Amino acid sequence: MKKILILFSQAFIGILFIFSGLVKMNDPVGFSFKLEEYFSEPVLNWPIFEPFALAIAIFMVMAEVWLGAALLVGLWKKWVLSLLSAMIVFFAFLTFYSAYFNVVTDCGCFGDAIPLTPWQSFIKDLIFGVFILILWWGKDHIYESWPTWLVRAWAVLVPLSTAVFSWYVLNHLPVKDFRPYAEGKSIIEGMKTAEELGLEPPKFEVVYTMFNDAGEQIEITGTQYTQERWWEKKEWQMDNDLSKTIKVEEGYEPPVHDFSIYSDFGDITDSILDLPEVWLLIAYNKPRSKEKGWPVVATKAQTLIDEGVPVLLLSASLPEDFQEFQLPAALPHAFTDETTLKTMVRSNPGWVVLRKGTVHKKYHFNDTPL
Repeated sequence: MKKILILFSQAFIGILFIFSGLVKMNDPVGFSFKLEEYFSEPVLNWPIFEPFALAIAIFMVMAEVWLGAALLVGLWKKWVLSLLSAMIVFFAFLTFYSAYFNVVTDCGCFGDAIPLTPWQSFIKDLIFGVFILILWWGKDHIYESWPTWLVRAWAVLVPLSTAVFSWYVLNHLPVKDFRPYAEGKSIIEGMKTAEELGLEPPKFEVVYTMFNDAGEQIEITGTQYTQERWWEKKEWQMDNDLSKTIKVEEGYEPPVHDFSIYSDFGDITDSILDLPEVWLLIAYNKPRSKEKGWPVVATKAQTLIDEGVPVLLLSASLPEDFQEFQLPAALPHAFTDETTLKTMVRSNPGWVVLRKGTVHKKYHFNDTPL
């Protein structure tokens, strides 16, 4: 029985770590954005790590795959279990912190493929931790009697294939796009509210923090505040800075939110989404854009303008920030939320081609069609 439990734990942890690593490896840029969120001042306040978020993301996802693969064939058992234990403790800390303090709403553990709340992810990490403890308990029973040639091939092919895959998705786009701006997805449909679709929306509740002169502090909901007439309790005061909104009941939420396009003419979102075809040049943040990508996208933008195809530069940066890149003078500029632009395409700069509000094509700047 013990041996069967160890073999199951070996396969379970090995396969899930490989799966988790590959899902995030498909979109390392997106995982780096999630790490930046964890490192930011409102969360862990580790800003020193933010510039290295992408490098850390790549290392972590490759390590997940390598360790899972090594566990499956029983390589370096003590080292592998030690590193797996350290990784799961680190993940559990992140997910518990974000869940308890409600600072990161999606842990990013399985990328955009399987969204998990921090509490769900923390429970997942606890389960993984239990299986890793089982493997420590019976590490002498971890299966390792594979043919030598297979183990050697595994030890070479896994690191090599993950390195090649990581290089590819960094220099192109994710192989599989799980986001609401994937090719074939309608932004117009994605923005429709629960009410428009005849579905139940989520329910939220405001939580107020109240304090008195004795130093006591309590939290009450907006419903309590109204029903119990707290405004009449003069000994209690409200700390507005600590007020928060929590979700009390799940419901349908539009997958596309905060999508809007503003120009000097105001909100032009509907007019852009109504065009038969429009090429959106996405550059969510000019200082963080790849300089080598601008000559090719500038050439393409000029070609589109010459052909009479609508083209628009979307950014959260100001128009004058792009003057050094010698973009076409006739290229119009508009503003969109930076987080939205990061979600639309994992390339800075990059292209999103819309047809009547539906994503027709997306291109990394390296794949710009000329």
